[in-house]
Amino acid sequence: MPLATTATRVADNTADPQNRRIREQTARCAADSSSADRAAIDQRLAALQREWDVERVIEVEAPLTILSGLLLGTLVDRRLLGISGFAAAMLLLHNLQGWYPLLPVLRRAGVRSSREIHEEARALRRARGDFADVPPSGSPEDRALGAYLAAGH
Repeated sequence: MPLATTATRVADNTADPQNRRIREQTARCAADSSSADRAAIDQRLAALQREWDVERVIEVEAPLTILSGLLLGTLVDRRLLGISGFAAAMLLLHNLQGWYPLLPVLRRAGVRSSREIHEEARALRRARGDFADVPPSGSPEDRALGAYLAAGH
């Protein structure tokens, strides 16, 4: 079982139609927002900072399932402790390989990866003019520092 790369594991484990739909939706949102005034772009960027990505949803759902299994196993029937074991195993699988049982459901619901959210934010920052001060020439270190600072760091 090869280890998945962190940046692409969600998209790699999502069906092509869902990936395509999410990419199109992201591009549409970026295009719609980038033609707006600076205040609207700022509002959209703030909304993107609050948007939950797939990883965050899984990081909340899995422990809740594990705790629910422990509670049900303790109070109702010991066999329900298997829910906790299953959820923990699936969380481990997701962290190593990128697949998760709820991933298709989350992706169909439009929950994006952090990479997809950041791509929209980068397009909006570009439209807002944040990267205008990045030097087109100079040392690689100067250009990298300019891009880093322009990105809001």
